[in-house]
Amino acid sequence: MTIEEMRERKKELGFTNQIIADRTGIPLSTVQKIFAGATASPRKETVRALEALLKPQSGGRYGDPGHEARGLREAPSVYGRGAGRIRDEGMIVKSHSAAGGGIGPYTLDDYLKLPDDQRVELIDGFFYDMAAPTTIHQSIAGFLYKKFLDYVLENRGPCYPFISPVDVQLDSDDKTVIQPDVLIVCDRSKFRNGRIFGAPDLIVEVLSPSSRKKDMHIKLSKYYDAGVREYWIVDPEKKMLVQYDMEHMELPAVYNCESEIPVLIWNSGCRIDLSEMFDTIGFLWETDQ
Repeated sequence: MTIEEMRERKKELGFTNQIIADRTGIPLSTVQKIFAGATASPRKETVRALEALLKPQSGGRYGDPGHEARGLREAPSVYGRGAGRIRDEGMIVKSHSAAGGGIGPYTLDDYLKLPDDQRVELIDGFFYDMAAPTTIHQSIAGFLYKKFLDYVLENRGPCYPFISPVDVQLDSDDKTVIQPDVLIVCDRSKFRNGRIFGAPDLIVEVLSPSSRKKDMHIKLSKYYDAGVREYWIVDPEKKMLVQYDMEHMELPAVYNCESEIPVLIWNSGCRIDLSEMFDTIGFLWETDQ
């Protein structure tokens, strides 16, 4: 790959220089110089490390849970700079990178002005549409939330689970407000003014056709950068779950529908039986698809 190809791939994935430095072991200053064009001929070892992370067929350290993610046909919608008061759809682009990357024009104030029936997430100053969840989606989120809540009630302690919709100011700023499907917060001081301020300890996202790219790429990087300790992605179609141990920088673990999932933030004291979940709501696959 040329440096220009790497630069374009970096934008496509939404990677920051810090993310690349963390995942390749290349010093941040070196990464910055390469992508700024200050280093015309980086060392071969450095180039190889960048290619290993950025090549389309490579998922990188925190890459795609599966190869199917690379051929996605449906991307999240983002309201672009011409959207005016946001009530008008204006110019819609198809991805975060297509919107130019970086930080968009919208803030928490714009988010709060949206009509109640307009479901979006604000990520780095851009609005992403949120499709209405299916019964399968909601049932999976509800099952996991109940299991987390049961564990908290039985063991007490500071942690508390929430289920969407609940606003999360992930970066503790006014440019990102997300609504994860399920989340656990162990620092109760982060709950302020009816929303979560800062990174939850655990986040669960249930994939839908319109959210796959956002959940598997954009949010993955955002959660890692924000300090989320553990991230689960549930794929209802494939009946599988991918678990990212971000706290310990481990490679993702992939579980099938017959697995037990240890909740890592609780030192595996709580375990979720996926076979119980899919058996309980299995009838929905016959009526919801």
